[in-house]
Amino acid sequence: MTSRNLRLRRLSRATSALSGRKRGAQPKVVALGGGMGLSASLTALRRITGDLTAVVTVADDGGSSGRLREELGVLPPGDLRKALAALCGDDEWGQTWAQVIQHRFESKGELHGHAVGNLLIVSLWEQLGDHVQALDLVGKLLGAHGRVLPMSAVPLELQALVRGHDPERPEDVVTVRGQATVALTPGEVQSVHVVPADPPAVPEAVAAVLDADWVVLGPGSWFSSVIPHLLVPELLDALVLTKARKVLSLNLAPQPGETEGFSPQRHLEVLGRHAPKLALDVVLADEAAVPDRESLADAAKRLGAAVELAPVASPDGVPIHDPELLAAAYDRIFRMHGRIGPWR
Repeated sequence: MTSRNLRLRRLSRATSALSGRKRGAQPKVVALGGGMGLSASLTALRRITGDLTAVVTVADDGGSSGRLREELGVLPPGDLRKALAALCGDDEWGQTWAQVIQHRFESKGELHGHAVGNLLIVSLWEQLGDHVQALDLVGKLLGAHGRVLPMSAVPLELQALVRGHDPERPEDVVTVRGQATVALTPGEVQSVHVVPADPPAVPEAVAAVLDADWVVLGPGSWFSSVIPHLLVPELLDALVLTKARKVLSLNLAPQPGETEGFSPQRHLEVLGRHAPKLALDVVLADEAAVPDRESLADAAKRLGAAVELAPVASPDGVPIHDPELLAAAYDRIFRMHGRIGPWR
C-alpha cells in the first residue's frame, strides 16, 4: 500500500470519529497561511467566530526567525508569533500583549532585531518539548481568541524554480533556495517545493481541517506563505477529504518579486497547478482589484468555485485589508454559501 493510501486511511478514520460530534453555535474556522496576510484574515475572523484555528507555515528563514532556526534548530517562530498577536483582543490586555510580543530589541549586540515573542515561544518549546502545548500556553497568556498551530513538525526549506533569475539569462530556469530569497526573487517563479519533500504534518492541524466548517486560505505571499500548505502531503489530503467549505482570499495587489505582474486569475492558475485535486467553494477578491471579472470567474470555475467581490481594502488607499470590511465579507460568505451544522 502506498504512503498516500495509508494517509488517506488514517484521515478517513479521523473523519468518521468526528462525524458524530455536536456542532456549536458558531462556525469552526481554520485559516491557513503566514505573515501579514494570515494576520489580516485572523484579525477579521476573530470578530465573527470564537472557534478559530490558525495553521501557520514554518518555512521562514529570514530575520530573527532565521537566526533562531539556524542557531537552535527550532521551527521558525515569527509567523506563529504574528498569528498569536493577530488573535489578541481589542481590549487593553490584548493590545498590550500584542505589542509586547511584537516588540523588537534595538541594540548593538546579539539581541538586536529579535522579537520578544520569538524568544518566548522558543523558550517554552525548550521547556516543554512540545510545539503545540507551548503555543497553547502562549495563547492562554495573551488571551488569544483562537488557537495557533504549525503546519509541520519540522522546519522546512522552500525552493523555487525561477525563470530569468539572472537578467542576463532570461530563459534559464534555476533553483532559488530559502523563503526570504524566494519572496524577493527577480524573474518569474514557475513552481515551488519544500525540503524535506514529505514533511510530517502536525496531527492537531490535520484534525482541525477535518473538523472545520470553513477553511480559509490566503491572502498572503502566494508562493512563500499560501502554497506551502499544499506541499505537506497529510495536510493536502485533509484539505481534499474534509467536508468543510473552502474560501480562497486573493491579495489586493501582486507582490513585488514572487508574483510581479500576476493577474488575479493567474494566482488561481498557479495554485491549481500545485494542487490539482483541491477544489474550492468561494474565491474572495476586492472588487477594485479585479480588472477582468470574466477571466477570474472562469479560473475560479475550473477550481469548482464561485467568485465573491467585495470592498475589503483599507479606505486610505494602502493595499492592506481592512479588518472590519474583511470580517463582513467572510461573514456574508459563511451565511450565503451554505453550512455544515446549525451554528447560527
